[in-house]
Order: sequence, then C-alpha cells, then structure tokens
Amino acid sequence: MPWILLFAAGLLEIVWATAMKYSAVFTKPMPTIVMIAGMIASFWLLSSAMRALPLGTAYMVWTGIGAVGSFVVGVVFLAEPVTAMRLAAAAMIVAGIVTMKMAS
Repeated sequence: MPWILLFAAGLLEIVWATAMKYSAVFTKPMPTIVMIAGMIASFWLLSSAMRALPLGTAYMVWTGIGAVGSFVVGVVFLAEPVTAMRLAAAAMIVAGIVTMKMAS
C-alpha cells in the first residue's frame, strides 16, 4: 500500500507542476487552484507513504516520478524538444528509481 500511495503522490506532483506552468505566475485562478490542491494532496500522500518507507527512498522515487512525468508532459503536450541528452537524463532518473525500489 505505501508504494501505491507514493506512486499516486508522484502523479499528483506531475499535475501540480503542469498546473503551475498554466497558472501564468498565479494570474489564472483555475490552474492556480489545481496546483495548490495537487500540492496538498501530493504532500499528504507522500507523508502517508513515509510511514512505512524510508525517507530517502520515498523522496527520491516521488521526485523522480514527478521529474520524468513532467518531462513527458512537456514533450507530449507542450512541444518541448526531445534530444538524445534529455532522453538519456530521463532514462537515468528512471534507472535510479528502479534501483532504489529494488534496494528497499
């Protein structure tokens, strides 16, 4: 169950980061509300997962899901560039997440 909570927290990190982009420096109310709600929910789920998971593992996996997921959102929906270096960086983050999960 803690891994499911952590995964959901990571997905919500993608949501709030994307909403932050669309909030236009907090001038658009709806994306700003989505961002704040997403942050609260993401932190709550992360905190809940940390009851059973080590701090370093939980935080690393959470930020990794958010980073790679936000990268994918940027590429797919925001037409951000896809380069070999960016793909390699995302792959290394995923490899770190998998390694950390196996080590726990």
